[in-house]
Amino acid sequence: MEERLIKKLMTSMKCEECGQNYESFNIDILGHRKDMWFFRALCSSCHTQCLVAAVVREDKMVEEVGDFTMGEMNKNQCGAIEIKDVLDMRDFLVDFDGDFASFFGQEKLR
Repeated sequence: MEERLIKKLMTSMKCEECGQNYESFNIDILGHRKDMWFFRALCSSCHTQCLVAAVVREDKMVEEVGDFTMGEMNKNQCGAIEIKDVLDMRDFLVDFDGDFASFFGQEKLR
């Protein structure tokens, strides 16, 4: 997968704080391992930073990514990311093998 395509996908996303679309020149690819990509996006409007971990598979790619509907936006709204959230994600990723299909296919005991 080309970094250019990953950045194009991210430009269809809107900033959680101000609702502006991200611009490709403000998206930094931090790295990837297999289908798991990590990148940082900076909003040109309000200067809020966003850290993203996303699974992107070439065989599952669609030609164009559209905007979310208002119903989808409201359903997926969540609060600001806090330091605890970042630390929890880091702890999760340390031992995670990248197999989301298995992860979501079975109930995990905590």
